[in-house]
Amino acid sequence: MSADDTLPEPDRSPGAPHPRETQQLFGQNKAQADFLTAFNTGRLHHGWLLTGPRGTGKATLAWAIARFLLATPPQEDDGLFGAPTPPETLHIDPEHPVARRVLALSDPGLFLLRRGPNEKGDKLAADIRVQEVRKLAGFFGLSAADGGRRVVIVDAADELNIQAANAILKMLEEPPARTTLLLISHQPARLLPTIRSRCRELRLAPLGDQDMMQALTQAGIDMPADQASALTALSGGSVGAAARMLSLDGLGLYNDLLSLMGSLPRLDRPRLLSLSDSCAGKTNEERLDMVLTLADLLAARIARTGALGQPPAAQAAPNEAEILSRLAPDARAARSWAARAQKAGDRARHARAVNVDPAALVTDLVLQLAHGD
Repeated sequence: MSADDTLPEPDRSPGAPHPRETQQLFGQNKAQADFLTAFNTGRLHHGWLLTGPRGTGKATLAWAIARFLLATPPQEDDGLFGAPTPPETLHIDPEHPVARRVLALSDPGLFLLRRGPNEKGDKLAADIRVQEVRKLAGFFGLSAADGGRRVVIVDAADELNIQAANAILKMLEEPPARTTLLLISHQPARLLPTIRSRCRELRLAPLGDQDMMQALTQAGIDMPADQASALTALSGGSVGAAARMLSLDGLGLYNDLLSLMGSLPRLDRPRLLSLSDSCAGKTNEERLDMVLTLADLLAARIARTGALGQPPAAQAAPNEAEILSRLAPDARAARSWAARAQKAGDRARHARAVNVDPAALVTDLVLQLAHGD
């Protein structure tokens, strides 16, 4: 067994199916339609950059495109009967031979570029290294698959180190024949400008309530219908973030933080100590990280309420609109909350880095947000 077989898949979210196992993509009809239009009009670009927030389906779309390209023959005029009807969907039957091979990572026309093992082989490398890119030489040296197409998925392009990024750039500048590169990027601004300029972008949007529920259900994650709006608001329309919030009681933690801010100017100290104690210990590190994330999010929602003169349309907790409006009634209050959020966040991240006691960290974070000094 190789080191690669004993390590977790770097492109799989914990507790969720791998994107290649996901059959249906929700909420991204425009991105799918844009790709189909390019395919059907003979303008299939060799490089595609799939962008958008984490957890919105970029990898799922990349795998759908890969199955589609490898299973769909080139659109050619067959003479007497004319050209075949242009495909209207990217969907490929799961029982199709290509779909089965892609699921097993055994299709000869597909190459998945992702982080490999580190030098010792006991952990995943922190980035995608040039030796992983060099494996593409052997892939391109093989005979073409049926239809002559090859597809390369890079998940994620943000993780390419500089040498690997330059190697991918060379392929984009001189693409191998009948090859399509699908680059997944959560933060495209971090990529080389020359990589971005040589790709056509497909931007995926945050999911709405209904699409969120359907995507979570497909992933085998149950969510009460009455929590859909709150979860979508807090996750930013990201299925991955929503799944993590559900597993760590994110909605409950957000309500605790909101209630603490709502108790101002007389902060509910017993409730604060209870929240802080719940984050103590090594077994609660994920809960601590969730509290830090949600505190940043709450402060941003408070500041945005003051800046815009109204709370967000979708409430993330009971009485949120009233509390946010009271805490930030105007632009001056919004600036104050933004400033204290920056300071509190910086202190919390530093404390986390130097292993300050988690309970003390949470207590200090909330006090900083509440009083600013």
